[in-house]
Amino acid sequence: MRDFTDDLRALRERVVEAHRYLRIDAGRARLAELEIAVAAPDLWDDQDRAKRLTGEYAAVKDDLDTYDALEREMEDAEVLHELAREEGDESQEPEIETATDELRGKLDRLELRSLFTGEHDEADAICRINAKDGGVDAQDWAEILLRMYQRWGERRGFGVTVEDVSEGTEAGILSAEFTITGRYAYGLMSAERGTHRLVRISPFDGNARRQTSFAAVEVWPVIDAAEVELNDSDIRMEVFRASGAGGQHVNKTSSAVRLIHEPTGLVASSQEERSQLQNREKAMNRLRAMVAAKVEEERELELERIAGGKQAQVGWGSQIRNYVVQPYQMVKDLRSSIESGNITAVLDGDLDQFMEGYLRWKRAGPGTEPALT
Repeated sequence: MRDFTDDLRALRERVVEAHRYLRIDAGRARLAELEIAVAAPDLWDDQDRAKRLTGEYAAVKDDLDTYDALEREMEDAEVLHELAREEGDESQEPEIETATDELRGKLDRLELRSLFTGEHDEADAICRINAKDGGVDAQDWAEILLRMYQRWGERRGFGVTVEDVSEGTEAGILSAEFTITGRYAYGLMSAERGTHRLVRISPFDGNARRQTSFAAVEVWPVIDAAEVELNDSDIRMEVFRASGAGGQHVNKTSSAVRLIHEPTGLVASSQEERSQLQNREKAMNRLRAMVAAKVEEERELELERIAGGKQAQVGWGSQIRNYVVQPYQMVKDLRSSIESGNITAVLDGDLDQFMEGYLRWKRAGPGTEPALT
């Protein structure tokens, strides 16, 4: 009979490591506190607090349930292997092999969580795409990127809400603001922050010349920014009509709101609510979160600069990824060197390999220079 001892020992080590990065002991203690809190009769008197507590409860319970299930499967595989070896029962080999393969796959997927080390990695993400150099091609590229992230969100079961779109002059979009909701949305989308470069034969050039276009992606975590004070004099408000798919107006009044924070240039929008007042309140909450995140980000970047880390080498707005359609097909991340020849799949939302590659590159710390070519 085949000896699975080494396979099971390696898997057991990975389960022990999962116990560490999922913070299981602390999670069990926290779950006991949260169970009391969410069962309180006055829980929903403060809706913001209630949403925060129930969200944390669901996340902590999910981690514990996932780990407990892994532990049970690990023990079952170990016991089955031990009994089969004692009895010399070769008929159990396929079942043991299946069990080890399934455990290995589950641990592979779970270990992505060990890459999330940022304070806000579990948060939802506020995202913005801006067309840059390349004229109408860049505007078309910005719209392609928006669809790419929408498709990626759908693949992962995340919610994607487009808050504001500024239409392009001839085609595409000048900019778009959207929110991605789901656990680790910010941690994953942080991999996309920077400038994305597209090389293709321009569909807008009658001479079919090759065109290079750029679009910038900005990402902020949705954080509790209730304590952030913004001066009304620093904020400019614009109102516009909310619109749906294809630019069709969904109401006849200017209820949608766009807030511009003049000192930072940050913009937050909302058009989901029916009244201008409700949209202003929602946009203000988003703007507070964005300003708070920007302050925190600038502090972290300064520390990275002082330390000479990778974040200092690859600064805000730098080119992070190339998407080449002609003369060959290739998508390559210039930080992690992860690449794919299936550009159609990538633009249809197949981004996980690039996001995970970035997170692993980031965790590796200073070392190799990024290949900005």
